Amino acid sequence: MQVQAKRLSTISSAVFFELNQLKLEVAKNGMPVIDLGIGSPDIPPADHVRAAFVEALHDPSIFRYATTEGSEEFRHTAAAFLHERYGVMVDAQTELLTVMGAQDALSHISLAVVDPGDIILIPDPCYPIYEVTALLAGAIPYRMPLREEHDFLPDLTAIPADVLRKAKLMILNYPSNPLTALASASFFSEVVEFALRHDLLVLHDAAYIELTFDGKQSPSFLATPGAKEVGIELHSLSKTFNFAGPRLAFAAGNKDMLQALRIVKSNIDYGVFRATQHAGTVALRDHPETHITHIRSLYQTRRDAFMNPLRQAGWDLYPSEATMFVWLKTPSHMTSRDFAKHLLQTTGVACVPGVGFGEEGEHHVRFALVQPDHILTAAANHMIAAFQ
Repeated sequence: MQVQAKRLSTISSAVFFELNQLKLEVAKNGMPVIDLGIGSPDIPPADHVRAAFVEALHDPSIFRYATTEGSEEFRHTAAAFLHERYGVMVDAQTELLTVMGAQDALSHISLAVVDPGDIILIPDPCYPIYEVTALLAGAIPYRMPLREEHDFLPDLTAIPADVLRKAKLMILNYPSNPLTALASASFFSEVVEFALRHDLLVLHDAAYIELTFDGKQSPSFLATPGAKEVGIELHSLSKTFNFAGPRLAFAAGNKDMLQALRIVKSNIDYGVFRATQHAGTVALRDHPETHITHIRSLYQTRRDAFMNPLRQAGWDLYPSEATMFVWLKTPSHMTSRDFAKHLLQTTGVACVPGVGFGEEGEHHVRFALVQPDHILTAAANHMIAAFQ
């Protein structure tokens, strides 16, 4: 009897599984592993946010089922945060939905707004769930190449007309994982006009919107005139506020898309644990600017601790203007898999092969800045020695 559903045959985690197995082997053989693979923050939420978790747990009613929409407290605070940070106005009742991290919304959005056979436009390279959400819904992913000569933005004019006729949803992500690239307000204006012209919905994943460096800022897609007519934006607390484990995010924008997503989620779960929502409310409400300034400085310092030795050794590096990642070219003769394997086996430094993010990611690797400065500098020096 065939146990595994046929749809799973279209979904591959081979690159990531292979890397995890190799990490176990290297560690078993006695070599210390510096894991710069998964982008899971190594620091906890701020003290006052952790105290809010503890405070919430003293309320006996906190352990009851939550609601799909999220608490009034969290939704109104999130709406106020959008207004204060990005000048975006949303109705907390109809234009904002609480979700269990951005991946929750990303994995379910296709079930909410896309039918089997529809096309979903996704970037290449991209976070793998963008393709997976299409495949799980029986939709067809169409990859839009992101290349340096086009500032790592999709060339919307290059999408074939026959693809656009079947396309229902476009997924974008800026600042970009894994590319670390930024998008401009003028690009988002182009996206809104394009979506209106071709009857497209848009989902913008803004998980790294606050992790920008060197004084740069990342605009909100929702701040673009007309954006709420065509799309939604995801804001995650996982990276900015170190909520990777608790799982908390919110989707905001087009009320019809959000209502469709709410219907799907109301049949799947009972919402986010209310203690998590309370702590998230405190994170967004109480001195967020102080924390965001700190977290930006921390990751910028880590970026420099990792990249400066490589730059001084003559490595060809992208600017890395945002996110908690570094996107690196491999030597021309090496695939991303070969580079990652060689690096891990010879130095214990783990990274993610770029091909795991799509064909356009080949000959690149991604490093997550999830270790203290001195360890990142040591990792960079190990790399230099391994590829002299």
